[in-house]
Amino acid sequence: MKSLRTLAIFAALTVSALGQSATPAPISTNSREIPMLRVQLPGGTYAVALRSIISVSQHEYLVDGIARVTEVNIDTAGTLLARFYFLEPAVPNTPAAVVNAAADQAQRLLKEAADKTGQDVWKKVTKTYPTTTHARTAEYRVESLETLGKIFTAADQALRLQKDTRLSLGSE
Repeated sequence: MKSLRTLAIFAALTVSALGQSATPAPISTNSREIPMLRVQLPGGTYAVALRSIISVSQHEYLVDGIARVTEVNIDTAGTLLARFYFLEPAVPNTPAAVVNAAADQAQRLLKEAADKTGQDVWKKVTKTYPTTTHARTAEYRVESLETLGKIFTAADQALRLQKDTRLSLGSE
């Protein structure tokens, strides 16, 4: 008799539990959002799920001895590498007056060429196929080291803290 009563209570509790689980609880739309890094730039938007970011790096290098590139890379578990960079003329190790004059002359010539063609190549990502084509790379050119620093800081903090991060750089 005790066994029947225990079995009846167990059955009643099981049916009650099944009935409750059959009606799903409402889900908040916020609980479905995944933490993202989103960077809005004049040249486009980069967005990535934080769970996909493997590393964030910042480094500098020279290209053919004429341009210095400072670059932030965001590597992901996917197949796309994000590259944000700032490009400036390389300054050789000569007296300051000569260097400044040469840099000013180079900038003036580039501006004149841009004015004639209607294209300012110093403000655009420029590639020479196939030499500089980077398969599976999204490239964004920024106009200042300060902007590049903001991108690195945002990406680094988002990765370390796993916190949804949005950075809007608007028009530079």
